Amino acid sequence: MELWIPITLGAAFAQTLRFMLQKHLKSTQLSTAGATFARFVYSAPLVAVIAVVYARSSGQGSPQIPVAFWPYMLAGGISQIVATMCVVALFAHRNFAVGITFKKTEVLLSALVGFVVLGDVFTLPALGAMVLGLAGVLLLSDPPGGSGPLHQRIFNRATALGLGAGLLFGVSGNGYRGAALALEHGDFFYRAIVTLAFVTAFQSLAMALWLVWRERGQITAVLVAWRIAGLVGLTSMIGSICWFAAFTLQNVAYVNALGQVELLFSIVIGAVVFGERISAREWQGLSLLTLSVIALVLAI
Repeated sequence: MELWIPITLGAAFAQTLRFMLQKHLKSTQLSTAGATFARFVYSAPLVAVIAVVYARSSGQGSPQIPVAFWPYMLAGGISQIVATMCVVALFAHRNFAVGITFKKTEVLLSALVGFVVLGDVFTLPALGAMVLGLAGVLLLSDPPGGSGPLHQRIFNRATALGLGAGLLFGVSGNGYRGAALALEHGDFFYRAIVTLAFVTAFQSLAMALWLVWRERGQITAVLVAWRIAGLVGLTSMIGSICWFAAFTLQNVAYVNALGQVELLFSIVIGAVVFGERISAREWQGLSLLTLSVIALVLAI
């Protein structure tokens, strides 16, 4: 088994736990931006310590950061902030498992971006998988109850948040891979942890400035909620280290495709922790989207 596979599985599990904790914070104590800030501010110091310790213990020393590193890092960092806020906001509209499923459209949307921007060519089986995924997304975008005009049931805020998160997470993954590969020396973990250290530091600063400007009091609320917010930071750190390491080892599309196992984790957590029930229509959407991802992986 290639190393990136178990690393990706660990990343998906840690990320599911982090979203569970953020959902709790969003519903009980913090705003969307506050719950997002908790992820970065508590993980950044831990990542920095790990980066310094690993650089010294491995004898690889301080990194030499090339100019090409910064655009990738900034694009990945900014898109991930906005994507995380989209997912946290989505939890106010739909249940945990369906919210995570919307987020996992990043695989299909990354393929679409590749076609539009890079001119990637896809086979007929791959196109068929995308159409199947679209059917699943349409089922999931229809709010519970299914009443009212079809266009209002499908084209709603939950759809926009979910698809926006998927697209932005696809952008951030490719940005992080580009930043890590731009580093000129070091093993895969060294490049991953150095990239992550810069990213989390930037994200913490950017979110702090935003909260001071737009949501005064949320930084204090995040500090007061340190018990759960600290766990958000810890699970975020573990998940991010695994994601960055996997992106450094393997193509982002393959990593994100395997990361669909997060869907299964989210269904179990949603049922066990939040006592959520998924409707028959939502099960159909989950199944179609999952099948589309599997078909897409087989077609690559």
